Amino acid sequence: MRRLKAQIIDQDGFDRTTIRLAHEILEKNRGAGNIVIVGIRTRGEFIARRIARIIEEVEHTTLQIGSLDITLYRDDLLGKLEQPQLKGTDILFDISGKDVILIDDVLFTGRTIRAALDELIDLGRPRTIQLAVLIDRGHRQLPIRADYVGKNIPTAAQESIRVHVKEVDGEDAVLLMHPEE
Repeated sequence: MRRLKAQIIDQDGFDRTTIRLAHEILEKNRGAGNIVIVGIRTRGEFIARRIARIIEEVEHTTLQIGSLDITLYRDDLLGKLEQPQLKGTDILFDISGKDVILIDDVLFTGRTIRAALDELIDLGRPRTIQLAVLIDRGHRQLPIRADYVGKNIPTAAQESIRVHVKEVDGEDAVLLMHPEE
C-alpha cells in the first residue's frame, strides 16, 4: 500500500507543462511539417493527444496521432503470472521518414521506452524518434534519456510517481507516493 507524500503538479501546472512541451517540440523541429505523435498507452496516449492538439492550434495543421501498446515487447513478460492486458497499437499511418515524437507519462528505468523503440522500428524506419515525458524520476537501468522533459522529480527507489489524467482518473495531477511502513 502506498500513501500520498506530495502533490507535485496540479491542474494548472499540468496545463502549463503540456503547453511548454508542445512549444519545445515545435521549436526543435522547426514546425510540425514532418512530425507524427505517438503516445504509449495508457496515460502517455492522453498526454500525447493534448500535446498534439496544442501543436495543431499553434501551427494551424492536423497531425497524425497514434498510440502504442508495448505489452508484448516488455522484457519482463515471462516473469508475470497473469495474462497481459492487450489494448492494441493504433498507428494507421506510415512512420517511415517521419520525426516520431514518442510520448509517455513517466520515465523511470527506461525499459518501457526500450520496448516502445523496438515496436516502432518494427513498424517502419523513422527519420528520428524523439522522446517527450511529463516526468523524469531518474533511476535509469538503460542508457535512455528524454529529449523533452516536463519536470525532473528526483525520487527514492521505493517511492513512486502517479500521473493522473482526467480521461482515466477524473483529474489532472502528478502525485509522489511513499510506501506504507
